Amino acid sequence: MEFRAIAAGFLLVLSAAAGGEAATVSFGVRNLAANTAGGRRFDTTVGRDHARNVLEEATSVVWSLFHQTSAADRKAVDAVELVVADGITGGCRASPSQPGRIDLSARFVGSYGGDIRAEVTGMLYREVARVWQWDGEGRANAALVHGISDWVRLRAGYAPERWVKPGEGMHWDEQYPGVTARFLEYLDTRRTGFVAELNSGLKKATSGEQIFRRITGESVETFWAQYKAVYASA
Repeated sequence: MEFRAIAAGFLLVLSAAAGGEAATVSFGVRNLAANTAGGRRFDTTVGRDHARNVLEEATSVVWSLFHQTSAADRKAVDAVELVVADGITGGCRASPSQPGRIDLSARFVGSYGGDIRAEVTGMLYREVARVWQWDGEGRANAALVHGISDWVRLRAGYAPERWVKPGEGMHWDEQYPGVTARFLEYLDTRRTGFVAELNSGLKKATSGEQIFRRITGESVETFWAQYKAVYASA
């Protein structure tokens, strides 16, 4: 809770910095499953107004974290919309075919056993990041792309309890919740703006390993070894 409060103050600063620009993008929420248990839970516990506000706030935060200070730095997306539907596989995901659309599974909402408002809020931060981030024209490691969006969720103060703790994990791009995000958090602490540099570098076709070496002159494995050593001695 203490970290969430600190993060909330941090987000206010970031969203205020980019709030004017976000006004040029429209935000909306549609609940196509309002007559299902999950759809009703979304409306009563999460709320359409809350979800819309999160979309707008998260957009401002993402632009600030990614240092996307002008339209030229960002994808050409003029609307961000959350669609709650019953036939969606998984929990929440940015649509790969419809830029700006985020799908949320009503079945997931209905079956989730924890704080669904906090969980959906965290998922929306992650998926809004997916809307705006670059992916090396499809060549970047999926773990790196997902790790960057998870890092945004972490910075927003909505990292789930199920994530690994800092320093855990077997490999930097391990497909396990939170491994890459925690690693990126460490790197961004050592070099402020590092994740923004990574994202900017992924605007052009490149792999994760290539962009690390281009930015730092070192391999990603070198930084992973340093990261592991720091927490091994803690």
